[in-house]
Amino acid sequence: MSVAADLAPEPSIPRCLSCSSPLFRTFVDLGLQPLANSYVPPDRAAEPEPRFPLHARVCDNCLLVQVEAVQPPENIFVDYAYFSSFSESWLKHCSDYADAMTERFDLGPESRIVEIASNDGYLLQYFVAKGMRVLGIEPAANVAQVAIERGVLTDISFFGTETAQRLADAGWSADLLAAKNVLAHVPDINDFVAGIRLILKPNGVFTVEFPHLLNLIRQVQFDTIYHEHFTYLSLIALQPIFERHGLTVFDVEKQDTHGGSLRLFVARAEAGRRPSERVEAVLEEERAAQLDRAAGYEGFEAKVQAIRRDLVGFLASARAEGKCVIAYGAAAKGNTLLNFCGVTAQDIEFVVDRNPEKQGRLLPGSHIPVRPVENLIEAHPDYVFILPWNLRHEIISQLPQVTEWDGKFMTAIPTVQIHSGAH
Repeated sequence: MSVAADLAPEPSIPRCLSCSSPLFRTFVDLGLQPLANSYVPPDRAAEPEPRFPLHARVCDNCLLVQVEAVQPPENIFVDYAYFSSFSESWLKHCSDYADAMTERFDLGPESRIVEIASNDGYLLQYFVAKGMRVLGIEPAANVAQVAIERGVLTDISFFGTETAQRLADAGWSADLLAAKNVLAHVPDINDFVAGIRLILKPNGVFTVEFPHLLNLIRQVQFDTIYHEHFTYLSLIALQPIFERHGLTVFDVEKQDTHGGSLRLFVARAEAGRRPSERVEAVLEEERAAQLDRAAGYEGFEAKVQAIRRDLVGFLASARAEGKCVIAYGAAAKGNTLLNFCGVTAQDIEFVVDRNPEKQGRLLPGSHIPVRPVENLIEAHPDYVFILPWNLRHEIISQLPQVTEWDGKFMTAIPTVQIHSGAH
């Protein structure tokens, strides 16, 4: 062996975002992909598009599934194209949450309700309507401005220990602290969780919702993996993180949102809240699926490859038969799916979306044009490919016209499936 070879540096080994252990085990490698929410203006279509490794690994020590941080959060979340208020079913979920939390924790006009990643005020508006004092924390200024115009006081910042201490010092210690589908977006999960303790009142409650890793594995929801989702969460992996920072998970509820989610209830350890039986029940379910050992994460990549093979085959057959396929929902998860499968505008003429922020742009990577929903109605496609499969029933109910021209709906997760308008 040459001297040069002896002196060659070791390749960089990524470290776990939770416990800093080296990450050697692959969960699934989805190749080089653009940022899933980086929609492309048409006048920049010819410019080279940055692509980054999208490689999910699982920590052998703490079993946290994660991707590497290839871009700082400021490059992803400061000008953001996702607005929560465009899903009617999600708004109902949030309205129901506000009612349930108000009753369960006896919240009233003097209560302080704080939400991390409050987006366009989609959730806090329901607490405002109840006469409560609310504060949103949202890093994307364009989205936060919509919330402010809606009457939701919003602090434009990323959440962590610095923000938590600043807001607590300003009198915003929370009776109820909410975080819906933001924990996965955090590259420094320890700083984030430490901040939770700082901003909670001594008897305050933190609720956090996230898609459950158990469902991701069972339903092969690999399209929910993208660069801005740094982690893919189980209770087994999360519980030690909370305990490390003096917090206790005292209850858990299963939710139907985002393909199957968990809502955790968390308090300061010294508050003395005893964990409910539901906490142990979820842990036992995860252990039964072997999420407490390496075996539970094996074989996932083969299932992902099968979906790619089937979707590519379906679209090739549709094109050969002269069938028209148009996609619904310019969702980030759809971009992971389309780019991994190599789908382009030759396969899908365009995608429609209700969000005007996305209309007139191109999907990242595939460069499929994004148009208003009315364009789908005018086109009379043979197949409407629903990319946000978690909203399938809502979307089908909004498009009764499709059955009038004998069109069909389709989804690709967990397998390629055709759906009638009757869903």
